[in-house]
Amino acid sequence: MPVQKLYAGAKLRDIRGRLGLTQKEFAAKLGVSLPYLNQMENNNRPVSTTVVLALAREFGLDVTELGHSDAERLVTDMREALADPVFSDDTPPLADLRLTASNAPALARAFLELHRAYRQTHERLASLDEALGREGAQLQPSPWEEVRDFFHYCDNYIDAVDRAAERFAEKLPGPDPRAAALADLRAHGVTVHHSATDTLRHFDPETRTLTLSSFAPPETRAFQVLLQIALLRQDKLLEATLDLARFQSEAARAIAKIGLANYFAGAALMPYGAFLEAAQDTRHDLELLASRFGASVEQVAHRLSTLQRPGAKGIPFFFVRVDQAGTITKRHSATRLQFARFGGACPLWNVHRAFESPGRFLRQLAETPDGVRYISLARDVSKGGGHYGAPVRRYAISLGCEVRHAPALVYADGMDVGRDGAFEPIGISCRICERTQCHQRSVPPLERRLSIHPDHRGVLPYEVG
Repeated sequence: MPVQKLYAGAKLRDIRGRLGLTQKEFAAKLGVSLPYLNQMENNNRPVSTTVVLALAREFGLDVTELGHSDAERLVTDMREALADPVFSDDTPPLADLRLTASNAPALARAFLELHRAYRQTHERLASLDEALGREGAQLQPSPWEEVRDFFHYCDNYIDAVDRAAERFAEKLPGPDPRAAALADLRAHGVTVHHSATDTLRHFDPETRTLTLSSFAPPETRAFQVLLQIALLRQDKLLEATLDLARFQSEAARAIAKIGLANYFAGAALMPYGAFLEAAQDTRHDLELLASRFGASVEQVAHRLSTLQRPGAKGIPFFFVRVDQAGTITKRHSATRLQFARFGGACPLWNVHRAFESPGRFLRQLAETPDGVRYISLARDVSKGGGHYGAPVRRYAISLGCEVRHAPALVYADGMDVGRDGAFEPIGISCRICERTQCHQRSVPPLERRLSIHPDHRGVLPYEVG
């Protein structure tokens, strides 16, 4: 098998910028000529082994970061944006998108931001009954999408927050982290009450009283306690992280602050080093990990998708949560698999079948159109309200990774990962899926010509060229 060449011009420019070095100074430290460095930074030449070793030796760089790029993510996002009918007459070839993502990632992100602004304008025009009469309405990206993209492009790993949570957890006394966290709150003047209310958590800053729902399961209450600790005791860290993110609106900043507090809570409940070791020891058994750390299965699955600390990375997982309509409510991928930004997930994916088998783990071997193969685990995580008449929130989650990691997963035992026919074809979304014979296709692919035959009807009312 030929060795794949490493083109990482954007990464090299980013590293040099962070170090504050000129091209001449950077080239000298790497032991290469200035023209050679210039060619590597512009992706005219691949990064040589000599340069990779010099980066590790001179700057202590985790060389795995060099090969990890946002390029494939950006390509996927651009392809999905370009699947919008407004671009249907003039879609750039895939090779051009890859060049843009590799050589001009800032331009690619600016294009995605522009398309998002266009979509929002289009949606507002389609809802004039709501938009008319709003004073001071301005065109801005959705705060929710802005925050989601922030975590997405950070690999869902926030180093400063993760390490702060780990240090906090290490200082908690006693074998029960939940009781220790409550004691920590009380030691800082917070009174904690439990009440028969549907509100999970309510904090009164004037009386410094925290009220938790007695209907919530213990792992949820523990998580909410740690979240409140993050808001009260880690405020400076959270605000500093938000300053670096430079969100475009106060709404996005407020949403992101809650997201960071949630991140701290999960990282404190499942500290990085201890959790990574336990995950490897149990071969990523979600139920064993949930029992060991006093967490829910969903919390464990989400935490597994964040184990991307440089120098101590876990398996790159994807994690997603969907509702009964197929709408993605949480998504993250440290793998090459990317989820649909707009619309629902592929109907052939096993996450949709999890609602049919409550309480069971469903396993699936799947292959995406790019030929990458995955093992996918799905389970429903529906949440009752704790009393008669309370609404039930119905969700399903999926956790998965590339099939090459199957030996490290207890869920892969007994699966025929070596047989081609064992892998089901799945996609991202119908508009950009290249499969021509999918029986579940909802709309035609925009990059292909269609043939319509009035005297012939197959599974679909058209044939994809």
